[in-house]
Amino acid sequence: MRTNPLTTVRNLGILAHVDAGKTTVTERILYLTGTTHKRGEVHDGTTVTDFDPQERDRGITIFAAAVSCAWAGHRINLIDTPGHVDFADEVERSLRVLDGAVAVFDAVAGVEPQSESVWRQADRHGVPRIAFVNKMDRAGADLDAAVASIRERLHPVPLVVQLPIGTEDGFTGVVDLPRMRALVWADGADAAEEGPVPGTLREEAARRRRLLEEAVAERHPGALEEFCDREALTAATLTGALRDLTRTGDGVVVLCGSAYRNRGVEPLLDAVVAYLPSPLDVPPVRGTHDGAERERPADPAAPMAALAFKVNATPTGRLTYLRVYSGTIGKGDTVWDAGTRRTERIGRILRVRADRHDPLERAVAGDIVAVVGLKTARAGSTLCAPGAPLLLEPPGVAEPVVHVAVEARRSTETDRLAAALARLTEEDPSLAVRTDPEAAQTVLSGMGELHLEVAVERVRREYGLEVTVGRPGVAYRETVGEGVTGFVHRHVKQDGGAGQFAHIVLDVEPWEQDADGDGAGGGFVFRSTVVGGRVPQEYVRAVEAGCRDALAEGPLGGHPVTGLRVTLTDGQTHVKDSSDTAFRTAGRFGLRDALRASGMILLEPVVEVTVTVPEDGVGGVLGDLAARRGRVTGSDPRGGAVVVTATVPLAELFGYATRLRSRTQGRGTFTARPTGYVPAPAAVVR
Repeated sequence: MRTNPLTTVRNLGILAHVDAGKTTVTERILYLTGTTHKRGEVHDGTTVTDFDPQERDRGITIFAAAVSCAWAGHRINLIDTPGHVDFADEVERSLRVLDGAVAVFDAVAGVEPQSESVWRQADRHGVPRIAFVNKMDRAGADLDAAVASIRERLHPVPLVVQLPIGTEDGFTGVVDLPRMRALVWADGADAAEEGPVPGTLREEAARRRRLLEEAVAERHPGALEEFCDREALTAATLTGALRDLTRTGDGVVVLCGSAYRNRGVEPLLDAVVAYLPSPLDVPPVRGTHDGAERERPADPAAPMAALAFKVNATPTGRLTYLRVYSGTIGKGDTVWDAGTRRTERIGRILRVRADRHDPLERAVAGDIVAVVGLKTARAGSTLCAPGAPLLLEPPGVAEPVVHVAVEARRSTETDRLAAALARLTEEDPSLAVRTDPEAAQTVLSGMGELHLEVAVERVRREYGLEVTVGRPGVAYRETVGEGVTGFVHRHVKQDGGAGQFAHIVLDVEPWEQDADGDGAGGGFVFRSTVVGGRVPQEYVRAVEAGCRDALAEGPLGGHPVTGLRVTLTDGQTHVKDSSDTAFRTAGRFGLRDALRASGMILLEPVVEVTVTVPEDGVGGVLGDLAARRGRVTGSDPRGGAVVVTATVPLAELFGYATRLRSRTQGRGTFTARPTGYVPAPAAVVR
């Protein structure tokens, strides 16, 4: 019986907090699989996946990079994702198309703020994961403490399958608990030497193997049956149960190692092959067509369906990254863009290795490839067979929270700047460009200071433009603190011919529901309680559309309005002059005037800041956070340093990195992640 080739494909991402070692893990995987012939190092700027000049200058991953390699007869399509919070949208788009992931944790720090964020992102997408506790050779490395932080902060069931041999600088290998064998790496060796479990560790290894068997049997019916019969599990049963628990999300396999020293990466690759799902192990992709939900199986013979998740718009052409969910794409094929409802032609298909590519004649279900020739497809576009249309759900796009004004230094280069910014937003949907008519400025918005710095630097380097950048600002919101009831608005217009007439009565109130964790109710709800047909249903929909139009600019400062519920309670129509247009206009101007009559609150974005500082610098850091309107929520001693967490308004954090370095002689570091919006001080206006 012939094996389906899709069973040997693994599509996975590497997820972690910044500086946990994701890129080093990826580089060692490429080296061990023979994809590269030299170990790339982040500190030397020689990595394959961090190929952008800014990534090498800054020593961090900024752009998700796709690579393809082979291990033990399996094709591994791997995406190295950014760890910095400003580039979380890159992670979101990657997770949308992945079947599994490796979450990398620092053996000293354990779960860090962005580790938690990317873990929650993977939870939302239902992506199975295995965990790799990296940097076991560092001073203070502790596998048990790292596993405890995973359990306490992320709430999975960690299933630890390895026991480290040696500690800190003496870390030389691991005991493989399912097979009860030792894997030891000699200095400078690429491959592990397999042998029996060292005598000093046999008792501890047996104890941990027993704990692993009990944890697995407790959650897996097949393993429980064997455990009850034999009071132990065979290696085959244990491995099969770990695979099932990983794919259902009922458990997370935990391994350890030191990627920098090339220790523990081979077992990690074996675990990827053994535990993470193939395209056949995940549910068929779901999409819609003509309002009906459809499924497409991971079958090369099925109608083609693919999702574009990344676009590189270079001066020489567009490179579009695709996850092929079903069917086959061939070079020269015509495909249908279900979003724009137009056809596109596939010029070339490429197997990706970061910034290098190998040509392919075709790509099949389960593949992650790049294609050349698509002119209008964006990140989130669905490409499908013209004869079998299907629209897949695109990745979500986060709303920008920081903005800067940018302008070309030479007036003759204004058009070139506009084209460069358009190309950036095409590649990165979390960037937004708008024109401020009052200040006659171009405003670039993004997810944070670093996000905007990177975008502006790309304009300078890649497009050769000199630009002037204004001081960063934050994206405020407005909400209703105290609403109004029975607010009457009449729209009457008569200027010859058919006139416009609409009479509406609105109630406006705060909306407290916050299912998305958005802050201040997050969103807008419209409902109608009109009875007796005084406002026909088609006009009710027009009033709702007008109200949504009014949300774009609030009365306090022209910021978007959120967190309110509007109820249409009454109204009147005119036999001749009432229309959709009249009621939409009434809805827009009626809600605008109702908001002016309400008690409005200005909202500002806040972030959770995690500052790691030497013990002798804690006092200065706490004082500085208080001066920035920060609210300290925790303080945790950790290996000679103190980790301080606080909630701080985003507007107060501009320039904080420089300030922190000066206060701590360069020894302090911090990370920040958005947590929502809160009322700004003294911002209730009547």
